Amino acid sequence: MTIILMGRTIPSYRIASEMERSKWRPFRNALGKKERKIFDEMLSIPRLYNAAGTMACRPILIHVILMSIIFEHYKQLSKQNLKIS
Repeated sequence: MTIILMGRTIPSYRIASEMERSKWRPFRNALGKKERKIFDEMLSIPRLYNAAGTMACRPILIHVILMSIIFEHYKQLSKQNLKIS
């Protein structure tokens, strides 16, 4: 994925998160076919929280990405707990 940045010294959160995602391609390629699909689904979660990620203003991008994934998983677990209760 080639991204050309013009007129900006720092890429937007959305573009930077896609750049981070591409850095994980070697790891993804080492996974099995089924695991790749799950990995892709996991790495698509931060897209749901682009607005929040932009506002987080964290210097280490992976922290925001991981927090988005953790938050989404927490929400899913909470829903499951409500169904069980």
